[in-house]
Amino acid sequence: MTPMRTHILRRGARARRCATVRRPRGRPIAAAACAAAVLTLLAGAARADTASPALAKYQEALDTSLDRALAYLAKEQQSNGCWSRDGGRGGQRNATGITSLALMAFLAKGHTPGVGPYGETINKGIDFILQSQQTNGMLIRGDSGHGPMYSHNISTLMLSEVSGMVDPERQAKIDVVLPKALKVIISAQQMPKDERSAGGWRYQVDSRDSDISCTGWAIMALRSARNNGAVVPKDAIDRGLAYVMKCQDRNSGGFAYQPGGAPGWGRTGTALLILELCGRHRDRYALAAGEWILRHLPRRIGDGEHFSYALYYCAQGTFQLGDDYWDRFAAQLYDIMLKAQDTDGSWPTTGENEGEGGRYYTTSMAVLAMSVSYRQLPIYQR
Repeated sequence: MTPMRTHILRRGARARRCATVRRPRGRPIAAAACAAAVLTLLAGAARADTASPALAKYQEALDTSLDRALAYLAKEQQSNGCWSRDGGRGGQRNATGITSLALMAFLAKGHTPGVGPYGETINKGIDFILQSQQTNGMLIRGDSGHGPMYSHNISTLMLSEVSGMVDPERQAKIDVVLPKALKVIISAQQMPKDERSAGGWRYQVDSRDSDISCTGWAIMALRSARNNGAVVPKDAIDRGLAYVMKCQDRNSGGFAYQPGGAPGWGRTGTALLILELCGRHRDRYALAAGEWILRHLPRRIGDGEHFSYALYYCAQGTFQLGDDYWDRFAAQLYDIMLKAQDTDGSWPTTGENEGEGGRYYTTSMAVLAMSVSYRQLPIYQR
């Protein structure tokens, strides 16, 4: 499959992908069910194939920008398949997490494993993640820093997203690695915690507290795997969502890092996306979160805490809400990011929290935020 050039608000990409993607062995999808899904999506395409008038003007510049960013990432990949300033040997923390974000950036633009100009780039990255699993099931490499669950959750999400897209040999490896990785996430949630932290996740597999950021990545990994046919208890997702709701600031509609804290736009974006992905589409809490984000739009690159992280989650969340929520956020997103991209195709780091992953992190997150409307990653489908 070659990369698809889609309109800013195009639907139907998932339908076309469904026809070409190989599903995981042991998790077949009935041909009739797949055909029905394709027909359903194509039936709705006539209403949504037209780009939003407010965003159509960005299309050409957006395509060019994303292609430049992916060319930068491909050039910077290490020989062992990772994105890490030390080759993932241990000095660079979160090598598996950064690598998985970079891989999802390629997927988000429509590139697939083993096919096209970046097929081998993606395959090499997948191999690095598969080779990184520890005996306890964790997908980490070397010095994982103070928050190994971040890298583990993101890498589990990536493997779930590519499951069914790869060749039979890699699929067989994923079928061994992914269940172990999912077990780690479920076990971490089941650690004894007080009522304030129950249901969520934190930095370590044995953490006794929780935060909305790590919880967001864990829920997305579980939700993606469940969508893909893996045996993931619905209760695990429901309990995670219940924790997210504890973080809401009832007065403003925003969400905090932990219950009782002050709301932030990255945290509110996380909550919004989780609500949307977990069956709470446009309920009053999701809409309140969307309104909070629109009241706190960034004005320039680096504006606000954890800029790249916040940009990613708010883009994904407002896209799920659609309508004016997405149009207004996307216009601000494109205005800021298209101007801030460097000549080599990367985006600069904007704070000490982004320095660990450097430009590999900021560029991957920028691509994931800016390519959401291409509708290529299954977890982010509307």
